[in-house]
Amino acid sequence: MKPRTSNEIRQAFLDFFASKGHYIHPGISLVPTDPSIFLTSAGVVVFRDVIEGRERADNVRVAGCQRCARTTDIENVGRYGRYHTFFEMLGNFSFGDYYKRESLTWGWEFLTEVLGMEKDRLYATIYPDDEEAYAIWTKELGVAPDHIVRLGDNWWGPLAIPGACGPDSEIYYDLGPEYEGETVGDEGDRYLEIWNHVFTEFQKQPDGSLAPLPTKNIDTGAGLERLTRVVQGAKSVYDTDLFAPIMARVEQLVKAAGHAIEGEDLFRQRIIADHARAATFMIMDGILPENSGREYILRRLIRRADREGKMLGLDKPFLHTIVPIVVEQMKPGYPQLVDRQKFITKALRLEEERFFQLLPQGLNALETMLAEPGRERLSGSEAFRLWSSYGFPIEMTQEIVAEHHLPAVDQEEYEAAEAEHSGVSGKHGAGAQNGPAVDLGQYAATEFVGYDTVETSATVLGIVDGNRAILDRTPFYAESGGQIGDQGTLGPATVVNTVKIGSIFLHEFAGPLSVGQTVTARVDTQRRRAITRAHTATHLLHWALHEVIGEHATQKGSLVEPDRLRFDFSHLQAVTPEEVERIERLVNERVLENEPVSYTVMPISEARTLGAMMLFGEKYGSEVRVVTIGGYSKELCGGTHAERSGDIGLFKILSESGVASGTRRIEALTGMKSWEAVRERDSLLAGAVEDLGGSVADVPAKIAALHAQVAALKRDVARLRKSGGAGQIQELAAQAVEVSGVKLVSAALEDADAEQLKAAADQMADILKSGVVVLASVAGGKVMFVAKVTKDLAGKAHAGNILRVVAKAAGGGGGGRPDFAQAGGKDPEKVETALAVAADALRAQLG
Repeated sequence: MKPRTSNEIRQAFLDFFASKGHYIHPGISLVPTDPSIFLTSAGVVVFRDVIEGRERADNVRVAGCQRCARTTDIENVGRYGRYHTFFEMLGNFSFGDYYKRESLTWGWEFLTEVLGMEKDRLYATIYPDDEEAYAIWTKELGVAPDHIVRLGDNWWGPLAIPGACGPDSEIYYDLGPEYEGETVGDEGDRYLEIWNHVFTEFQKQPDGSLAPLPTKNIDTGAGLERLTRVVQGAKSVYDTDLFAPIMARVEQLVKAAGHAIEGEDLFRQRIIADHARAATFMIMDGILPENSGREYILRRLIRRADREGKMLGLDKPFLHTIVPIVVEQMKPGYPQLVDRQKFITKALRLEEERFFQLLPQGLNALETMLAEPGRERLSGSEAFRLWSSYGFPIEMTQEIVAEHHLPAVDQEEYEAAEAEHSGVSGKHGAGAQNGPAVDLGQYAATEFVGYDTVETSATVLGIVDGNRAILDRTPFYAESGGQIGDQGTLGPATVVNTVKIGSIFLHEFAGPLSVGQTVTARVDTQRRRAITRAHTATHLLHWALHEVIGEHATQKGSLVEPDRLRFDFSHLQAVTPEEVERIERLVNERVLENEPVSYTVMPISEARTLGAMMLFGEKYGSEVRVVTIGGYSKELCGGTHAERSGDIGLFKILSESGVASGTRRIEALTGMKSWEAVRERDSLLAGAVEDLGGSVADVPAKIAALHAQVAALKRDVARLRKSGGAGQIQELAAQAVEVSGVKLVSAALEDADAEQLKAAADQMADILKSGVVVLASVAGGKVMFVAKVTKDLAGKAHAGNILRVVAKAAGGGGGGRPDFAQAGGKDPEKVETALAVAADALRAQLG
């Protein structure tokens, strides 16, 4: 039976090429280890180093299904079925083994015999002068000449310069005359490209020239989404089983919100479905929403989908509710989705909640701007203000501006506003982080011997900036990967720090030193040991984080100092005290096991096979150094380490805190510093025991007793404050005088604050039943007045007007409501005089 579902098509492809002697590669993360590429955007990313000759292939025939993400055509997503931000690329590769004949023949066989596509609906394109490919198509595979099209753009360009490139041959499927389009390769939808066979023969150089690659290679890509559409005979990709369940979920949400999807709404529904898949997979691969890099791409996708949902009547976070649908559909190919579903859902929900709090305000602000009379454009500074105030990505603002038929926001204006906001002026030159930029082109790479020794004889090759020495060889580790640089001596000179620019080590020194001098380069071994303890501890901490809170807790940065470390990692919320305790315990258990720390240099492909942890964004060569602790921690690392895990000593976590959205930080101590920290806490505890009396075991009970005592005292104070001095109030109420038939109490209370004065006035009014109360107090050099009029005197006496006259007599002013008022005065000595005029003010009101 021929494959019909997307999961069956994926598996059929892998099975087919396995039968042709291919190793089935499991694929890599959406975050490549190559820092020149934001996201894994094509299947060839995995094998770029192999194709370009920097890495040896373990298998010369490879096939696989690679998850990819790309936003270069994001404006077309949803409008045209062939564009997606997340997609799966089926591919087969040959590294110096088979070439055009096998590649084209097997591609044709899979499409026509395995998937059962009609041959007369298939077309091939070739590079204009590729007669070899033309002969294979026509003479060996029997494709009619009128189904072969020569296209000048049948040339695969490199992912980066320099990079592999070469001619290619694409396969198109004719969807039928009901679709727009007249010829293969035009902008219409009729002819759908479903497979591309790239023949990589050259490497494009920075000057544009082409140099032959060491071997001729095959790199093919067949989009699973497009193959599925053809096999299932779907009107669009969004009608295939890859998208239909997600589309149905979006429609269900919209209907529940009291709306319907019609007309332009279909475009919005498709965007949401596409972005839901992309966000799910990006978070699965450890990307969390932030304001730069690939993290910004994720944030942009989430907020774009939420904005489209808002336009469909969805006024609260909804995208995270689609995750289970995506997981259910994709789990046969990606079972790890199931394990990370809860984390993905939570990450999406938190990001949506942040955005939906600001979305209505941002939309209102933008719509108000665009509705202004005479508005012809939105400035870059206005667009940036929408980002800084409401979290509106510039791309989303551009889309809304386009919907209003206004010109696009000027990108240079936007970037200038962003730079001004960030306090950025100018750019830093290369090497600026390690001091002034210098010309090091005349020096050969420094030979680093510090893994094997801490002392060696060396020659001073040069001195730059007056205090930075360049040696021919060095045992000093240069600041890198979060580990600080070594200190020590160069003969009579003292090394205070070691840094590196490119392959040149710079030793910052103080003391006599000259070019050509031969010196003994000696590292401060005690300090080095303390650094290695902390560095090895970061590896154990990274492992423990994965064990306790999950594999998403990947390293985002670190600082390794003598017996002290700082480790930043991806996580959505604070690590609980219980989790911190488990992490600390796991590390210390591994320390006690005293496992050896080993170092092995191996091909990067072998390191990947071992499952060694690689840091996203780091650039690795074809040969890498893998640091292994026991059988559990394996990381690519160029730093220095302890010989055994037991060398770390006590591992003590000092703190866990947040440093950015989705990023947490742990600070910890090792070796003697951890002992010193424990000793300091013991001293503080001993002092507390001495003050409290008893023993250490009694401290919790003693503290609990003190808390109870403090709580009781607070209740007593609150009761006294609330009473306002009940006896005094009763006494003053009894001294009320009559003014035109209305009772009046006018008096001062000692050291009463505003709250106590108000409480006293309320209680006194309750005692009088009917009357006016005017009270004053001097506290902290400030004069305060309050006035209270009982309800039955409404319309006759006015508290605010009375108090205005009273306060004025003490050099102040104020007023308030008819029933209650507060005021202040400047002269404490005139309080009694001011209270005396209260009777006159009341009498004037009563007539």
